[in-house]
Formats: sequence, structure tokens, C-alpha cells
Amino acid sequence: MKKRFLLLTTVLFSATTFAQQVTKVTDPVEWINPLMGTQSKYDLSNGNTYPAVAVPWGMNFWTPQTGKMGDGWQYTYDSYKINGFKQTHQPSPWMNDYGQFAIMPVTGKIKVSQNQRQSWFSHKAEISKPYYYSVFLADHDVTTEIAPTERSAQFRFTFPKTDSSFIVIDAFDKGSYVKIIPGEKKIVGYSTKYARGPLKNFKNYFVIYVDKPITTAQVYSDSTLSEGLELSAKHASAVIGFKTAKGEKVNLRVASSFISIEQAEISLNREIGNDNFDITKQKAKAVWNKTLGKLAVEGGSVEQVKTFYSCLYRMLFFPNKMYELDAKGQPMHWSAQNGQILPGYKFAGTGFWDTFRALYPFLNLVYPSINKEMQEGLVNDYKEGGWLPEWSSPGYADVMVGNNSASVVADAYLKGGRGYDIQTLYQALLHGANNDGPNATGRDGVNYYNSLGYVPYDVKINENAARTLEYAYDDFTIYKLGKALNRPASETEIYRKRSMNYKNLFDQQTGLMRGKNKDGKFQTPFNPFKWGDAFTEGNSWHYTWSVFHDVQGLIGLMGGKEKFTAKLDSVFSLPPVFDDSYYGEVIHEIREMQIAGMGQYAHGNQPIQHMTYLYNYSGEPWKTQLHVRDVINKMYHSAPDGYCGDEDNGQTSAWYVFSAMGFYPVCPATDQYVLGAPLFKKVTLTLENGKKVTINAPNNSDANRFVNNLSINGKPYSNNWISHKALQQGEVLNFNMSATPNKARGTKATDVPYSLSNEK
Repeated sequence: MKKRFLLLTTVLFSATTFAQQVTKVTDPVEWINPLMGTQSKYDLSNGNTYPAVAVPWGMNFWTPQTGKMGDGWQYTYDSYKINGFKQTHQPSPWMNDYGQFAIMPVTGKIKVSQNQRQSWFSHKAEISKPYYYSVFLADHDVTTEIAPTERSAQFRFTFPKTDSSFIVIDAFDKGSYVKIIPGEKKIVGYSTKYARGPLKNFKNYFVIYVDKPITTAQVYSDSTLSEGLELSAKHASAVIGFKTAKGEKVNLRVASSFISIEQAEISLNREIGNDNFDITKQKAKAVWNKTLGKLAVEGGSVEQVKTFYSCLYRMLFFPNKMYELDAKGQPMHWSAQNGQILPGYKFAGTGFWDTFRALYPFLNLVYPSINKEMQEGLVNDYKEGGWLPEWSSPGYADVMVGNNSASVVADAYLKGGRGYDIQTLYQALLHGANNDGPNATGRDGVNYYNSLGYVPYDVKINENAARTLEYAYDDFTIYKLGKALNRPASETEIYRKRSMNYKNLFDQQTGLMRGKNKDGKFQTPFNPFKWGDAFTEGNSWHYTWSVFHDVQGLIGLMGGKEKFTAKLDSVFSLPPVFDDSYYGEVIHEIREMQIAGMGQYAHGNQPIQHMTYLYNYSGEPWKTQLHVRDVINKMYHSAPDGYCGDEDNGQTSAWYVFSAMGFYPVCPATDQYVLGAPLFKKVTLTLENGKKVTINAPNNSDANRFVNNLSINGKPYSNNWISHKALQQGEVLNFNMSATPNKARGTKATDVPYSLSNEK
């Protein structure tokens, strides 16, 4: 009996395991959980995301709002009350928002303020999809539904039977305007609220149409009723009302513009026109499926497929469009740099410190046409403001370090981007590399860096070692772009030499990067576990690996491959100790490293995310395969706590998607992706040029995570990297996976990825 029971259990388990394998994804948008990462707070981030109801790279996102006005944590999973449905452009809670207003249905007495109008809700009565959101508001007995376009949206409210149904339009504080036009069933207005500035001539204009006659029309300054139907105030709101029958659906058509109310009307008519709610919803779903469909995965678990497409969803928002199409269909924009209305493309809502690493390389591989528009937008940023942004939200935001616009520009061109003014962008890179600009543009400490070869620790420039390391890599990207543009060797050689400045901070005594004083002596005392200070949101154990362009040079500094590999191993074996004295508190990035159970490896923040791939340079690629799968399994899942730190504008998601495909762009501005191992049995990448990249790993499993051998287009392949140029021609990669590492594969000196020191 026991044997029969054991046999039956085994059969059932095997059947269940087999059933969990997803053989084909035909409707990728339905695998996404927009709530992934929303169970976050100030002192512990599981993503710091919100459920964005939008289309890829749309100008406007919508989200249910659980936080108070001005709170960057605008939606958190652990909240129980919604106070509005907010148009948002927020890239992260740390950057906060701009161009926001909210819409909220209420019943009974008119309730204008957020505290009064908020309603209890439950995730049990919430549907969150990229193209559709629905929730039941218990206190008002109203169901709200939202369907988006790029610059517009449709709302559908299902009201109860009452003579007191209302809709509140909250234009927020910091100066706003509303006007109700009952005869046209229309509300117009604008909001001027933003978190990062200053911004010239900034207004987010909106136009709203309701499909039901307005019988009540009121305007409020804060919560105080004002006379008339039009109001300019510090905090203006509008209320419209009507009698409704049980189950009656009231529809709103909404659009906004950074240019004018008239331009909002143009966008509304173009993007929605006479479409009803369900048509808008289906069109948005179709856009998502078309965009997501560039990547098709097979042979993974249900959870792996959900996580994959949830990450891909998050990647397809940033940077978001800031341009609009005029009556003739021509792109135009309000300029966050000079406040003027100008022709051409514009994007915003990204920090290059995060996204140069993997998000932009992913766009160059899978969606190069949208990145062409983004590069044109950067041309306009430079022409209108004199600098390339390093953080745009929506203008120049004074936050983070580095001059990583150089990487974003260089990688796009070197990966084949054409059709925009690369010469102007190259001049912008030279300008940024040799000047210290406002609001984190250019290079802080540039005179020290160019004369000494590093930014000193003792000259009151914070996070100086991080700046030095990032400037050195940025110089490499300028060097590579300059060569591609046939610039004089006398010019490009300057940046090639400066790209070796990382060596100036390597401390032979500790084998780590260390801040250095102006007199050439290393700063003391030195604690490699100290976060911040010489580094940015990390410590020396994290930033020592920030030599993307010359890993072989770093290996040489550390005394050879064995010592380098041992140092990599130490990151995982060291205890998660830390020194938080620079910040005066345990910042959330520290806490996320501490609790992850992976030693000093801090995947929740960007500086170390490429580090697991560096074993490929020292002849032990199987350790990359081991650790990458470990990070995938431990650090990501599709639930509200599904990330291990800030998602950060698609970057942490891009790490997952690249890694699940089996490779990663360790050094943007080169032609190479460094190999790991695929997560799925099959991935099909459809490129914009019509070619397909097929990644096969039929015997892949959690146990079989090591690459025994690899063939490309039927030929054995031993390198630890693959070429972007070759992928563009269409390739078939066949991975033979095994439960034990093949320690002979990828170990030759000729197998290693690119390093500048090896350049001939």
C-alpha cells in the first residue's frame, strides 16, 4: 500500500510539475502583474513601483492614489483607502511627480478634500492590468474603470441609485485652474504642481468630457466653495454632479497637454475620437501585445513567465514621451529646459546613472526606433538647455553622480542608431566631459579629474571615488564614439587615456577602490563597508567592479585571474555588515542588502548588478551561471514584494529580462553581450529588421543551470560573449544545459569578453 501511494504521489507530482511549464504565450499582456513591487515604503523598497495604467512610453500614466497629495509613495499595496485616480509622470517616489491631477467619484454629500472623499477598497475587488484598471470603492458604492492611450484616457464609473452622484476633479496645489462648461458637458483646467525644478512656463492642461448632462457644478479653493464656475487658486478643484440609476455607467474622456488646452483637445480627438470605453481598452491591449510580442518565452514555470513579462512591462515606460502631435501630426513639445513651445521630440523621466547599464542597451537591441526618437530628444535637450541631462524629471534634476549621458549616446550610435544629429550629440558629450554644469549636468570636480586623474576625497566633493570611476567609463564611451565618427586621433586619445583613470583609485593594500586625497595619498581611515562618503549608495565592495570597459586591466591590478575570482567570491561570502555613518541612518539600500542573504552583494541597487557576469573575464564562467540563476530565483517574483530594492526606471527589470535571455551588456558602447545562461527552454526575439534570434535550451531546468556547450547557427561556440552585430543578422543559439559545470568551456584567453587593455 505504501509503495502504491508513493508511486501515485510521484506521478501526481510529475504531472503537476509538467503542467506548470508554459509551452506557449499567446497573450503576453495577461501575464503581467502591475502590482509587482508596490508593497514598499520609505525604509524598505520591494520595487517602489505603482500600477501604471498606460501604453508603452506613453506621455501620461494613470494610477489609483492611496498616498496624500505630494507623497511620492502614491500607491502602496498595504494601503486600504483610495482618494483619487491620478494622472502621473512619476519615475520614482524619490523623484516624486509633476503634471498631476486627480479624478474621484463620490456619492452622498459632496466631499472635496482627499481625507473626506477617500474610500475603503480591497485588492479582492481590484483588477490591475497595463491596459485596464478597475476597483470597487466601498464607501461610495462606485466601481471605477480606466483605459489609457498615449495622452488621453477613458473613465467609466458605475454608480448606485442616488440623486447625489458626483465627480471631483482635483487640480492640486501650487497653483491651479478649473472651469466647468455645463452646456458642453466639459471641464478644463491646469495644474502647475511639480517636485523637481525650477520649471519655466510649466502647466499641465487638461480637458474632460462627461457623457451625461451636468446638473450640479461647483468650484472650490481647497475645500471652500467659491462663486461661479471658474477659479484660479493655489488649490483649485471642480465638482460636477447628477442623479443616477442603479448600475448606471457614466463615462469620461480625458486628455492633457503641456502645451495648451487646445492641444489637449487635438490629442483627445486623435487618440479617442468616437471610440467607446471598450474599444479604447482593446486598442491599448493590442498595443501592449504587439510591443511585448517582440519577446516570446517557452518552457518556464508560470511564475517565471509572469515575472518575465511583469519586468518587461516596467521597462517599457521609461523614459516617457513628453512630445505631442499638433493638428498636422508633427511632433512638438514644451521645453523643460527653457519653457518654450518648440518643434521636435522630447522625453523625460529617467536617470542615466541607473538606466545606461541595461535599459538603454535593451532598447538598442529590441526597440531601436523608439530610442532614435529618444536620441532626437536629447539633441533638443542640449540645444534648449546647453547640457545633456543626467536625470530628467522633466528638466535637469540635481541628483546622482556621473556623466552617463555619454554612454546612452555612444551605445545607441555604436549599436547602429542613425537618422539623427549625432554630430551635435558628440559635441554635447565633449562639452559635458570638460565642464561642471548646473543640476548635476557635466562633471562635478572636472578640473581635478582632468588634471590629477581623479576627483579628490578632501576637496568637499561628495561621492568622489564613484564620480572618478564613472567618469573613466564615460570617457571610454566618448573615445569609442569619437573613433566611430572618425574624429582626429589627437582628440580621441585624450579620452582613451582618461578612461584609465580608474587605476588611480586602486589600493594595492586592500585590493579595492579607495578615495584619494588631493596630495595623492589614500584617505584614512578606510572602511570598505562604509556606504556613501567616497561612493554613491554603496561601498567599496560594490564600486570596485565599476570598470566596465577594462575588466582585464582590473584583473591585472588585483594580481591575476585567481585573485580576481577570489575577490568576486568574497562578495558573496562576506557577512552583510555595514557602516551607515555617512547617512546617519540605515538607508533602505543598506537594509535591502542586509536582509537578502547574499553577503555584500547588493542587487537592490545598480552599481553591482553587472558583477555576477565578471567571472567570464577570469576563466570561470560557470560561476556567472550559478550566481545569476541564484539572483533570478531569490530576488525576483511577480508579487507585490517582487523586487529586492528600487526598480528604478526599468533598469532592475532589464537586468532580469537580459539575464533570462542568457546574456547581459556589461559594457555598453561595445558590440558585446556577456554570456550567462538562459532561464527558459526557448526564447524567440523578433528584431525590428525582421530577423529572429532563437535561444534554445531544451534541457534547461532549475537543476540544469550550467552551460555544458553552446552552438550558434549549428557551429560550436566557446566565447563568453556574443556580438550585437551578429544578433542583428538573426541567430540560433543552442545551449546544452547540465547539472554540473563544464569547467573546460570558456577558459581560454581568447574566450574572454572585450577589455580596453586587450584592444589592438
